[in-house]
Amino acid sequence: MKDAITFQFISEPSDVNYGGKVHGGEVMKWIDQTAYACATAYAQNYCVTVYVGGIRFYKPISIGAIVKVDARVIYSGRTSIHISVDVYSRGIKALEFEKTTHCVIVFVATNDDGVPIPVRKYVPQTEKQIEMEDYAIKLIGLRKSIDEIKLKHSI
Repeated sequence: MKDAITFQFISEPSDVNYGGKVHGGEVMKWIDQTAYACATAYAQNYCVTVYVGGIRFYKPISIGAIVKVDARVIYSGRTSIHISVDVYSRGIKALEFEKTTHCVIVFVATNDDGVPIPVRKYVPQTEKQIEMEDYAIKLIGLRKSIDEIKLKHSI
């Protein structure tokens, strides 16, 4: 069972925004697709997106650039899988990728009827994986705080 996946491809002219770079919505679609592939491989079942948070665009992606999207499991709850996604790009002639975007996306594994089902517990093995799991746990706390604030201020 895999806990990470990478997609690579070339950004296309159809991905362009009005500024001549890749549209942010297109990047978000790539993030969701790659994270979905990672989550379903990990769960070995269908998964649905339940949260995308803290998406950060560091720099634009040029049309015609080689794009790499890395997705990795960083935490699992009872039915949820938290995936860290980093997007990188490089020009065709460049040797090094530069990070362009980061976010954490949460999926829930479901059965054929759409009912959440348990997933195996993610167990970090390296120091970096432990650090990323701690990051995910901190984000869970922040989301709960934000949800409480939203409830207080909803109409």
